[in-house]
Amino acid sequence: MVVFIASDHRGFAQKENLFLGLKSAGVEVEDLGPDHYNKDDDFNDAAIKISKKVLENPEENRGILICGTAHGVAMQANRFKGIRAIVAFNPELAALGRQHEDANVLCLSADFTSEEDNAEIIKTFLKTAKLTDERYARRNRRLDEDKELN
Repeated sequence: MVVFIASDHRGFAQKENLFLGLKSAGVEVEDLGPDHYNKDDDFNDAAIKISKKVLENPEENRGILICGTAHGVAMQANRFKGIRAIVAFNPELAALGRQHEDANVLCLSADFTSEEDNAEIIKTFLKTAKLTDERYARRNRRLDEDKELN
């Protein structure tokens, strides 16, 4: 598994520290930026970079996105077919997102969740496997169907 991490300006400080924590724990992690604080950057850029890298091998690669609320990066990432981005504010939500939805991108809030809590959420996200029951597989296949919803 390769883990990719990125943020916008509001998540920059946590991203820097969480990246170092993952590296020191022996996780194969790649920082996709930004490499410096830029108060005028857009969350979209981080989510697009992460989504493209995860889609190179969506069964194995994982993405972590950090912005102020986690909402913007989740919305942008989920525009990509094959990306299943979740917002998790605690380890239980991260586990459920992996188990039930086979989430491959974790979106974190820097404004509403502490760095220590986000580190625990990441740990849970990375160690939790998807459930293989047919009902979960069926639901997850439907996420990428090209049907118009009316």
